[in-house]
Amino acid sequence: MSRLNYFEWMFHPVRQPNFAPAGSTKLDSGEMVLALSFNNDARAYPVREMAYHHIVNDVVGGVPVAVTY
Repeated sequence: MSRLNYFEWMFHPVRQPNFAPAGSTKLDSGEMVLALSFNNDARAYPVREMAYHHIVNDVVGGVPVAVTY
């Protein structure tokens, strides 16, 4: 067991996230999101999804980012 990578059990990164325009989402108005805006490009990552995945690899405004929760 000492050679197992426990982080592989704990984290399930999203490698290619899909997004929708804010007006067409099914999020409740009180739902918490992690928001990121850079170079006139914006993203919102729902906290309920981030609580499971913990990591999202994305490109925002042409800059690669790793969003974590």
